[in-house]
Amino acid sequence: MARLKDSIPDRPASRDIRQLARVLGFLAPYRRQVAIALVALVVAAGCVLVLGQGLRRVIDGGFSSGDAALLDSALVALLAVIVTMAIATYTRFYYVSWIGERVTADIRRAVFGHLLDLSPGFFEVTRTGEVISRLTNDTSLLEVVIGSSASFALRNTLIMLGSMVMLFVTSPKLTALVVLGVPLVIAPILLYGRRVRTLSRASQARVADVSVYIDEALHEIRTVQSYGHENEDRARFGERVEQAFSTAAERIRQRALLIALVMLLAFGAVGIILWIGGHDVLAGRISAGQLSAFVFYAVLVAGAFGAVSEVVGDLQRAAGATERLMELLATEPQIRAPANPQPLPEPPRGEVTFENVSFHYPSRPDALALADFSLEVKPGETVALVGPSGAGKSTVLQLLLRYYDCESGAISLDGVQLRRADPRSLRTRLALVPQDPVIFAASVRENVRYGRPDASDAAVEEACAAAYASEFIERLPEGMDTFLGERGVRLSGGQRQRLSIARALLADRAVLLLDEATSSLDAESEHYVQMALARLMQNRTTLIVAHRLATVQNADRIVVMDEGRIIATGTHDELVREKGLYARLAALQFLGTGAAPAAVASP
Repeated sequence: MARLKDSIPDRPASRDIRQLARVLGFLAPYRRQVAIALVALVVAAGCVLVLGQGLRRVIDGGFSSGDAALLDSALVALLAVIVTMAIATYTRFYYVSWIGERVTADIRRAVFGHLLDLSPGFFEVTRTGEVISRLTNDTSLLEVVIGSSASFALRNTLIMLGSMVMLFVTSPKLTALVVLGVPLVIAPILLYGRRVRTLSRASQARVADVSVYIDEALHEIRTVQSYGHENEDRARFGERVEQAFSTAAERIRQRALLIALVMLLAFGAVGIILWIGGHDVLAGRISAGQLSAFVFYAVLVAGAFGAVSEVVGDLQRAAGATERLMELLATEPQIRAPANPQPLPEPPRGEVTFENVSFHYPSRPDALALADFSLEVKPGETVALVGPSGAGKSTVLQLLLRYYDCESGAISLDGVQLRRADPRSLRTRLALVPQDPVIFAASVRENVRYGRPDASDAAVEEACAAAYASEFIERLPEGMDTFLGERGVRLSGGQRQRLSIARALLADRAVLLLDEATSSLDAESEHYVQMALARLMQNRTTLIVAHRLATVQNADRIVVMDEGRIIATGTHDELVREKGLYARLAALQFLGTGAAPAAVASP
């Protein structure tokens, strides 16, 4: 698995613009729109070139000859060209912009869909913020290039090449002067433009720093205020804002100088051409219309060259963005269904078996999480996993959910090894109630229905009632339709946990996984949650991870773990009589006068 770079605030460019060819697969379904856009682009560029000849005809055929009829016909023809150019420009702009938006949307969907298939191990070694940045910022860069910059570059390239041809046709002598003088004009512009682009990237990086600080401070606003850190955060944020302003001010100054330099050199060059060409007109070597057309084409060449050189930077950054997005799409999921997955038996029984399982987490390859772990859980049995921090209790649940694959041994559900089953089919047999319940920024109804998207409103309400959640839902402003805010901030810990249990009840899975479901609740909340869990556990195979031993005393079997191994198994009373690790943990929790030490906390 390739590890992504830690941070790319300035969206680094790639000198290999050929990377953009990797986007062609996303353009393929829209060949008709691409063809229309290309035809419109060529027509618009051609009209721009024809304008020069129209200008020549107006001056030579109308003004110079003094013939009003010729002037009128020339102006009508010129107007027809302008109308055609306007229609072609509209068509090009619409279709190119549409293609940019459509392809960007397709890429975002493809990348997000692929990310959902990657295992949690991928996100252990990859910053989520980096992935989000690629999915948003990089696709936005592609949108600019596909929907604007690419056609802009192609259009200006056509205009530049066509104008060079028309320059030569109009006056070979003046064209030779232009060819000799262009490098002298363009070189300082390109060199100075590189400085401006560097400052632009630095300015983007400083703005990114500001955004990161805002996100962190507002996301953790309770911690900021509880420690009275507002003044310090204001000062630090102010420093970042001033850094962003200073960089932006320098960028503006340099860009203003660049614009002034462009105007000086460009108009200076035009002045020289007019001086030399004017003498040729006076000498009768060329007409006034030819000189006007030549100046027109010279300006087109200079403008097109400058535009293309500016777009090259966008294309390079977009090439880098393409490379990063394709790298994400090329990342192979570590957990995937076999070519011919073995179906799980119907109806589900809920039989779970671990046979000599050993496992290391990808982010901690030197620490053994489970070692020769063997456990058999019968259908309908309740088994509790207890032990000190780092014993491997939660690892058992994560392997059963097949977030990871074990390195040796085998795990089976209802007699089917997990590696031989489709992971999605497997997870439809399992319901997880985690220590920190996940509440989405949606309504109560939508959060509970997450467990079974096709459930009716009546089924959702029934699950809430069974989870003892109705009593607080009824007090919410809009009941089941109340928006719960980001991460459920409008609810208490116990209320969030009961909604999590309602979600699991609605899902109605054969195997229930409880990972510290009551560890951080007050007495009243725990009472409600315990009643909800008792109802949820009925007629289900249940695996409980807990460090509060009072919550597992009634389990059919308690498995004591330490350093990834099972060191004792039995009921509560049996394990207390053995006077081993469990007895010591029980003595600390039931007989001690203080809180249990950190060693007994769950991993």
